[in-house]
Amino acid sequence: MARTTPRRQRLADAAISTLARSGMRGLTHRAVDQSADVPAGSCSYYFRTRQELLQAAVERLAELDITEIDERPALTGPASTAQIAEATAGLIEHWTTAGRERMLARYELALEAPRRPELQAALHSAGSRHRAVAENLLAVAGVPDPAAHANAFVAFLDGILFNQLTAAAPHRLTPEQLRRTVLSLIHACRAPSSA
Repeated sequence: MARTTPRRQRLADAAISTLARSGMRGLTHRAVDQSADVPAGSCSYYFRTRQELLQAAVERLAELDITEIDERPALTGPASTAQIAEATAGLIEHWTTAGRERMLARYELALEAPRRPELQAALHSAGSRHRAVAENLLAVAGVPDPAAHANAFVAFLDGILFNQLTAAAPHRLTPEQLRRTVLSLIHACRAPSSA
């Protein structure tokens, strides 16, 4: 991985904004230069290929996500189930409001990944960090075999994010509904399997 510099970070942020605004087809080196308000050719200097630019966007998304997760101690340390549900709901609310642009960019990248194995690998690596956080918080919440539930937990939360962002559901969940939904999910993970 290349050393992160302020200019590289600025360009990665601009790539995220461009993806959210214009989709995958609108992501060009020139569009990123314009979004970052840097001299023409800057993006192609730092990221020679489209794949390098996409990789930088994925890495930056993961970096920002983990920073925001770490800012919520209930998601990374000792906490009650109620505190975990509150923090998770707050994070989802943040990601669908102030962090909306990043989530839209993430979905653009996710839809492109099946056609680009390198991008798929980068997204899988970034996603493994989310699954590790989920496994840890499920363990703290007293879920038996949290590793077995982490993928489903992340997928469920991703579905909520998608619905909140795209209005795929008839109504956006309120912060209180989000909290109750996450709490119900944690309780469901704790329930003994009937299989």
